[in-house]
Amino acid sequence: MYVVESKGGAIACMLLALSFLGTWPAVLTLLERRGRLPQHTYLDYSITNLLVAVLIAFTFGQIGSSTPESPNFLTQLSQDNWPCVLFAMAGGIALSLGNLATQYAWAFVGLSVTEVITSSITVVIGTTLNYFLDDRINRADILFPGVGCFLVAVCLGSAVHSSNAADNKLKLDSLPREQKDGESRASSVIPNKDLSKDMENGNGSAEKAKAGTADFLVQLENRRAIKVFGKGKFIGLAITFFAGFCFSLFTPAFNLASNDQWHTMKKGVPHLVVYTAFFYFSASCFVIAIILNITFLYRPVLGLPKHHSRII
Repeated sequence: MYVVESKGGAIACMLLALSFLGTWPAVLTLLERRGRLPQHTYLDYSITNLLVAVLIAFTFGQIGSSTPESPNFLTQLSQDNWPCVLFAMAGGIALSLGNLATQYAWAFVGLSVTEVITSSITVVIGTTLNYFLDDRINRADILFPGVGCFLVAVCLGSAVHSSNAADNKLKLDSLPREQKDGESRASSVIPNKDLSKDMENGNGSAEKAKAGTADFLVQLENRRAIKVFGKGKFIGLAITFFAGFCFSLFTPAFNLASNDQWHTMKKGVPHLVVYTAFFYFSASCFVIAIILNITFLYRPVLGLPKHHSRII
């Protein structure tokens, strides 16, 4: 299997991962704001994630010769490594629940605040758990002041959401009732020649409101899949904190799957290599996503319309 053995290669992988982590939330948020149901989007995401995991396992996981300490992917499939497999699958379940909750949190709290809070909770709890799992190999006096900064970010992100909710309420209260129900004033809209259709139902809008105005909020509410008007402002925060807690658990679970710090494996059986762990991780993430999203299509939550899986 292919292994990154240099610090430079590891740093390059981290930077590549950060670029992907910063991109996918924006793309999924854009889809929801254009009317695509989050159940459909997350099913697409889960299927793609599983296919990528299989592709990586059969390429990078099979490169080179297999050794007793670092077996290739296919070799590990027949080994008695179920304790570590279960840890990997538990991590996949945690990530799947976190990603699913995050899609709803984006609508209620906004992309920026959601990412700040969930990422900070992930760092605070996940770093603390991994610090003890790795037998405190990192210097606590350097590590935990940084963790403390993320804890402050959680508090500030919550305050920003409360401020934004109050500001939006003030803007909407200034509108007549009929405008809150979907009619937008022509005085504060900007003509838009390049009109884009709603990705879910094909509806277009004749005018685009100026960003930040009450009309913009009304137009966004009419177009998006998840309706947030009239919902309590603490619903979004609760979903966000739940997502952050789920995210914080998947890295310790993956750590246990690939390093077996709790010594659950039989003597002589190697730990899961990262490619095998990622395969089981993605498989459980996919199964949970299928179960929950098909359920939410037939029994939608938070006022979403009822759809059938055949139109995905």
